Amino acid sequence: MRFLLLPFAILYGLGVRLRHFLYDRGWLSSKRYPFPILCVGNLAVGGTGKTPMVEYLVRLLGQEQVAVLSRGYRRKTKGFVLADDSATAMTLGDEPYQYHRKFPQATVAVCESRQEGIERLLENPHFKYIILDDAFQHRKVQAGTNLLLTSYDKLYTQDFLLPVGSLRDIRSRARKAQIIIVTKCPELTQAEQEKIIQQLKPLPSQKVYFTSIAYSDRVYSHEDSQALKDFITTPFTLVTGIANPTPLVDFLEKQGASFEHLAYSDHHHFSNRELELLRQKGCILTTEKDYVRLEGALSTLYYLPIETQFLNDQRLIFND
Repeated sequence: MRFLLLPFAILYGLGVRLRHFLYDRGWLSSKRYPFPILCVGNLAVGGTGKTPMVEYLVRLLGQEQVAVLSRGYRRKTKGFVLADDSATAMTLGDEPYQYHRKFPQATVAVCESRQEGIERLLENPHFKYIILDDAFQHRKVQAGTNLLLTSYDKLYTQDFLLPVGSLRDIRSRARKAQIIIVTKCPELTQAEQEKIIQQLKPLPSQKVYFTSIAYSDRVYSHEDSQALKDFITTPFTLVTGIANPTPLVDFLEKQGASFEHLAYSDHHHFSNRELELLRQKGCILTTEKDYVRLEGALSTLYYLPIETQFLNDQRLIFND
């Protein structure tokens, strides 16, 4: 099958390279802003942990100091939308709405055009940083600092362009990142980290970090919370609508949990028929991103928060 898809991947790669060539020659315009802009992105299609990384940055920099700008994938609105008290997952998209709920003092906005979104935000800049969520491939904006994420179990150096692999951009674009972060790592020795760095072949100016997923020891619902160890004593249904649920499934299995896993596509919008099926399942555990889309539709719904955790007590440092 991969062999049959190879011609399509070659054609896709030619299109991507032509686009970068036009930007590099200045035939397509790109804009840099005199304001600290951090871009979080990847070369692959989903599953590298961009959402917890954005949340890490908000905590690190201080939620009052940041504005988060996303595209707002699969939202029901168009154009620039600034999050306010009336915001929902439908008006912002699931991830931006999660940021808005979790960090009420941060500025959160969505816009298909990153340029328009930045310019609208800069009309009233009461923050010190703009974080671009999933914008590494958007050449119309030149961010001051690019954070490129790649998953430990599928490094971009071991991947291939769509539709053969999961890369949506060419591997050489990794050279444009100031920071490369290997996400979803197990415990790694220094020698194992060095081996991965050798595979990535970073430039001398690039810094490489390693992170893992830190799962909460509590699950949460709209009304209460309980210890994860108590929650998993009873069988439940795990519902996921994310790109890569494998780490979560593995984690719960290692905890000794007994559950049925219903996996849906990334950013899945649940139909009435699907919701009716889920209502028959009893107690449901889901991700925080899925929770913002399912909240209010199911009575016994809990989510398990996650955070990005740097290995070896590493810490990102940004200059003003």
